[in-house]
Amino acid sequence: MRTPKRIQPLVDEGLVDEVLRQLMSGKEADVFVVRCGSEVRCAKVYKEAVKRSFKKAAQYQEGRKERNSRRQRAIEKGSKFGRKQQEEVWQNAEVDALFRLARAGVRVPQPYICLDGVLLMELVTDDEGNVAPRLGEVTMPAEQAIEDHAIMMNYVKLMLCAGLIHGDLSEFNVLVDDYGPVIIDLPQAVHASGNNNAQSMLARDIDNITHYYGQFAPELLNSRYAKEIWKLYEDGELTPDKELTGLFVEEERSADVDSVMAEIKAVLIEEQKRQERLKDTDSSDTDDYPQDYPEN
Repeated sequence: MRTPKRIQPLVDEGLVDEVLRQLMSGKEADVFVVRCGSEVRCAKVYKEAVKRSFKKAAQYQEGRKERNSRRQRAIEKGSKFGRKQQEEVWQNAEVDALFRLARAGVRVPQPYICLDGVLLMELVTDDEGNVAPRLGEVTMPAEQAIEDHAIMMNYVKLMLCAGLIHGDLSEFNVLVDDYGPVIIDLPQAVHASGNNNAQSMLARDIDNITHYYGQFAPELLNSRYAKEIWKLYEDGELTPDKELTGLFVEEERSADVDSVMAEIKAVLIEEQKRQERLKDTDSSDTDDYPQDYPEN
């Protein structure tokens, strides 16, 4: 097929030899199957911000800090240069996340290079060389669903141990090859320690995945991995080798009604005393300045 304009620089640099076909068009990028020498890879062409339909991008970028202070100031000001830099940060976020998660033991496509808004990375395929299907296109027996769900919960745990939350995880962002699930689409990856929405995003990711596998193994719907993982994270007890159970018991704290009432009573007494002091002060002021003056 004809080489897309955005991929041409990679062809000029000798990184891509031929564009074979378009694989998909998504809300944030278009993906093409390309030939690089003897290997077949994929090229993810990020859409510009004005063409990108990813909702609430700022919510996902909260907590990301640019090391270059000049660039960070420009991003915060929203200048033309700043917007350009913001785009680069958005695009490079996926590359950084892919490398970080691969080191953490999470199965993700291997990234090679990101040039001019085009990410060149591994094409996930089955043993016959066909593009691996998305999780949402796969059905499975209950035993397989339970096994793969456990793998995904472990990946979510490892991601959080590496400081990241996917933020948009669902059956549409997971590929399934002959070795199991592979997590994809990470430009919106959330920095857990600096994002106020981290807990809710983690819970949503886990709920999405659990509901999908729960179609095949309904018992998974009773698991409480989101609360378990976040509690371990908050308590500083989440480690890569921490075994998850999917169980979580809410802490039940009975309300100390007597203490609350005593505190309210103390406040009321203090306010009563204050009012009495104010009344005494007003009376004293009146005595010092009598209203009836003697006639001459």
